[in-house]
Amino acid sequence: MTTVTQPLQYSAWQGFVPGPWAEEINVRDFIQRNYTPYDGDSSFLAGPTEKTLRTWETLEKKYLSVERQKRIFDIDTHTPSDIDVFPAGYISDDDDVIVGLQTDTPLKRAMMPFGGWRMVEQAIREAGMEPDEEVKTVFTRYRKTHNDAVFDIYTPRIRAARSSHIITGLPDAYGRGRIIGDYRRVALYGVDYLIAEKEAAKHAVGDQEFSEHWARFREEHSEQIKALKKLKKMAQSYGFDISGPATTAQEAVQWTYFGYLGSIKSQDGAAMSIGRLSAFLDVYFERDIKAGLITETDAQEIIDQLVLKLRIVRFLRTEDYDQIFSGDPYWATWSDAGFGNDGRHMVTKTSFRVLQTLVNLGPSPEPNITVFWDPALPEGYKEFCAHISIETSSIQYESDRQIREQWGDDAAIACCVSPMEVGKQMQFFGARVNAAKALLYAINGGRDEVSGKQIVEGYQAVEGDGPLDFDDVWNKYEDMLDWVVGTYVEALNIIHYSHDKYAYEAIEMALHDSNIVRSMGCGIAGLSIVADSLAAIKYGKVTPVRDETGLIVDYKTEGDFPVYGNDDDRADDIAATIVHTVMEKIKAIPMYRDAIPTQSVLTITSNVVYGKATGSFPSGHKAGTPFAPGANPENGADNHGMVASMLSVGKLDYKDALDGISLTNTITPAGLGRTPEERITNLVGVLDAGFLMEN
Repeated sequence: MTTVTQPLQYSAWQGFVPGPWAEEINVRDFIQRNYTPYDGDSSFLAGPTEKTLRTWETLEKKYLSVERQKRIFDIDTHTPSDIDVFPAGYISDDDDVIVGLQTDTPLKRAMMPFGGWRMVEQAIREAGMEPDEEVKTVFTRYRKTHNDAVFDIYTPRIRAARSSHIITGLPDAYGRGRIIGDYRRVALYGVDYLIAEKEAAKHAVGDQEFSEHWARFREEHSEQIKALKKLKKMAQSYGFDISGPATTAQEAVQWTYFGYLGSIKSQDGAAMSIGRLSAFLDVYFERDIKAGLITETDAQEIIDQLVLKLRIVRFLRTEDYDQIFSGDPYWATWSDAGFGNDGRHMVTKTSFRVLQTLVNLGPSPEPNITVFWDPALPEGYKEFCAHISIETSSIQYESDRQIREQWGDDAAIACCVSPMEVGKQMQFFGARVNAAKALLYAINGGRDEVSGKQIVEGYQAVEGDGPLDFDDVWNKYEDMLDWVVGTYVEALNIIHYSHDKYAYEAIEMALHDSNIVRSMGCGIAGLSIVADSLAAIKYGKVTPVRDETGLIVDYKTEGDFPVYGNDDDRADDIAATIVHTVMEKIKAIPMYRDAIPTQSVLTITSNVVYGKATGSFPSGHKAGTPFAPGANPENGADNHGMVASMLSVGKLDYKDALDGISLTNTITPAGLGRTPEERITNLVGVLDAGFLMEN
């Protein structure tokens, strides 16, 4: 990588341990040389300041309460959003610790029509407002959008699969998300250095013979440089000069947030994660506290005010979108803890401060706080995590060992379970294919079990009215997966080609290395239903029930059969085989921009809408009912306890699902013990046991 030398004499870097990070962009090296692991407990933490409480109260009374009544507080219908198009906006006079809003008013949503005008107009009308006709003319007559391009290219079979809901939730009308800018770079280096670095990289390719790669590289770098200049202009509107590095902890947080704010002002991706910040920011907090510049109360106030801002991120979405994702999520995921490659844990005091926001501000799903768990983490931290989980139900846990071994010790989660190395990797997000519905297509020879339409041609349905034969059904399922997976990946390649061309994430990519790793985030829905249905066919007796047209619409299932989620290898091995089979088919298909194919087993929110579009199964799962979320066992099927379900999920090979595997468990506090101390101890024990036995 071409680098621009930057002198260590910056006053901003006084007190920091030097290293390669001072000569080139290398945030990980800065963190590893400068962070302070914390082995203590939560006793040092501070409560909310009066200023924080007043700011939160203003938000609640003037904005959040109104939004809950109206669904959407307000929309700017005249201004296509960008990094620097809105004037500075504030919550109240107390809003002066960490500043910056997506628009000029809290909760006011902005239009992002470069992804597609149709969704923007629909969302505006659903909110009872009228679109600006001049803006509409621009984006329907003069400016092609990502959505326009996608549907120009889509093939008939993709359209058929999309309309029949065997593929659902494709990011073909909105921002794709799943790109984590390394927002820490703004604080550590300042924007002028980042611009110089991108200029150097752009010109390093020289006067080569023309190629599409050469032209795209230079054009994208030009867009990144423009975006960085807009970021400086936006920060200036709030009275800050971010051309150079942050000099204090408060500036470090503010600079970092400005980087993130630029991203959420210009993109409406399905997941806009903020990354892995605690150890980085803690370096600044430790330095300032030791120097007597701030107190612990000040440090907590800064983090509280940052999290407050993350809680009010809003995007303009349609009601259909909200149904797919069961609400209005944006997954501003904050990844934390874990271990470094050198064996030191990465728990810091700021790791505690982030969790403390759930006490100071109250529970919230955003930011999606994600702890990289390992049984060897400090006991004080593990106990505090358990305490906060029991009190708020607001923490997600991931396997640090699995993530670190595959993606390194500076990885973060994009969305719910998708890991990537910050600033060095991005993902082409791809929703997921309905693997359960594909089984019904296999049995019915490509006819949709709900509509009766022939969606897939050339496949033989199950014949006769006798019991289903496992080998016959499995072979038909494998054949159908060839069509389904091929159609799915073809759609993803089209979507991301079009998105790069018409809705490029310039500021997010400006906060990446110039040469990056790209992955294609594929995924499946309905794993437990397929596993249980195949187990019923193999170990029980399943007789199809046909309607008057011969379409199989239900099943009569007799006899006992094992079900996934109870640590029973008979069913669990079927589940693992399904995941492996789909992944092998994905890997066989060329990916756009040579992306690395990955897969997730994830339907944390969209399991409801998948279920609505799908018929009945041999397992007994009824038509129109929600799927179990993610890699979960079927609802009520895991009757051997939580640890048994964790063990079943642990048998799925992570190499077949590098985009992540999700297990959602519900435990009432009383189920963990009689006293708070017992509950904390038992939850820590459950987490330790589950992550010790992972595949």
